[in-house]
Amino acid sequence: MMAKKPPKPAPRRIFQERLKITALPLYFEGFLLVKRSEYQEFKHYWTELRGTTLFFYIDKKSTIYADKLDLIDLTCLTDQNSTEKNCAKFTLVLPIEEVELKTENTESGEEWRGFILTVTELSVPQHVSLLPGQVIRLHEVLEREKKRRIETECLPSTSVDKEKEPVEDYVDVLNPMPVCFYTVSRKEATEMLEKNPSLGNMILRPGSDSGNYSITIRQEIDMPRIKHYKVMNIGKNYTIELEKPVTLPNLFSVIDYFVKETRGNLRPFIYSADENLGNGPSPSPKCSTTGLKAGQEPNTEGRRERLKKNPHIT
Repeated sequence: MMAKKPPKPAPRRIFQERLKITALPLYFEGFLLVKRSEYQEFKHYWTELRGTTLFFYIDKKSTIYADKLDLIDLTCLTDQNSTEKNCAKFTLVLPIEEVELKTENTESGEEWRGFILTVTELSVPQHVSLLPGQVIRLHEVLEREKKRRIETECLPSTSVDKEKEPVEDYVDVLNPMPVCFYTVSRKEATEMLEKNPSLGNMILRPGSDSGNYSITIRQEIDMPRIKHYKVMNIGKNYTIELEKPVTLPNLFSVIDYFVKETRGNLRPFIYSADENLGNGPSPSPKCSTTGLKAGQEPNTEGRRERLKKNPHIT
């Protein structure tokens, strides 16, 4: 019986868009059956291991992940006996939950175990059954992950008594604003979504008040519908003005909230230079990323000046 062919990699454009959104290097990918604490049954996802995070996609062509799992605090990885033939099953034990994973075959199961343990323990595991070439890849990934952590200053603490720091702030170092942020007005955002539905259906834009933001979405339930949501900057947090307000630590979490709450139906609007926006407005550049540190907000002075020159932004 011939061995199963490895899954083909995603097309380059999909890879580039996922890289923009996650801002993390890709180490390994493939199909996984996933069962989290809130799931009633296993879900079939195309899965990417980027940094120390698993990103779950509905299929290989999706650019927006449906869910993600941070493994930085992984306690252990335990094998489970599976009654299914040619199938590997194991559990990721985390401080707040246990996640069950199943692979399509035992070989990919060994690879997933190897890559997950390498990036979480920062060492190549000795108890995995892999070919020499696969072990070489683990060593390469180990060096890349060590370098990434040094560059983002996110090395885990060696003291068990030290309070855990948030691990998501490193995104701000690489890209201080979400990929779907554009300096456009309410009307322009609506036109962009209506004329280019294939590019996404959610835009983050400046709000009518300096320092605050708005989100414009286009939903197609019974008919296309445009909605706008205010995002208030309160201290170091951001509050989405809903019937029951939701407060989150950064704008990336705000976008994640909309994606997760709609189970991936809302997708950030991603414009690239090679896209033809027809007669729609050209998106303005995002904020400059120069000199920003983790947790530091973009300078709003420039945006205040833009609001003075363009008072119809709401």
